[in-house]
Amino acid sequence: MAEHQSILEDVELYYRRKFDAHGPSAQGVDWRDEDSQELRFTQFERLFTYAEAFSVNDLGCGYGALASYLERNGFAGTYTGYELSAAMLEHARAAFDAARFRFEHGSELHPADYSVASGIFNVRLDYSDEDWLDYVHRTIQALADASRLGFAFNMLTSYSDSHLQRSDLYYADPLALFDLCKRRYSRHVSLLHDYGLWEFTIVVKVAL
Repeated sequence: MAEHQSILEDVELYYRRKFDAHGPSAQGVDWRDEDSQELRFTQFERLFTYAEAFSVNDLGCGYGALASYLERNGFAGTYTGYELSAAMLEHARAAFDAARFRFEHGSELHPADYSVASGIFNVRLDYSDEDWLDYVHRTIQALADASRLGFAFNMLTSYSDSHLQRSDLYYADPLALFDLCKRRYSRHVSLLHDYGLWEFTIVVKVAL
């Protein structure tokens, strides 16, 4: 994703400051609280069953919140988290068994059964809608390219109340992204927009 290096650098700085202020917590990765953070993770469970030992990429893994969630729920496979923040990576590497949970600096994904991304498309700072959407599309392509069985991501929704929207956040059209994934990646696409947050999750199953 070299084309978007400036975006990655600016986003890394934004989240580094959040982590410096709040540490390894939901607020440290700019979520409201742990409950809403984990509610997002439950949407990803449409991809897989814990009865299987699968491999998963977590793009923008932060301090390892999804890794912890998976471990608590019986995950028996291998996990690779990708993160730009050195401080978050240091915390994550110290917290998990390195034999099953790896954490890498950067955003270049290795092949895995599944890939997920939670929250990485929300903070667009002062980039234009056009530039940010191009970044989103290219990142979705990277998720698809790295995933043998499926991938999923979440985004803030354009159906959010307009008077509550922030200018530094990106509110995506869920129908447009559903159409993109349906036409380009798989016939088996779910749009989840009913879990009580001003956002949506798209789940793409590449092989059934």
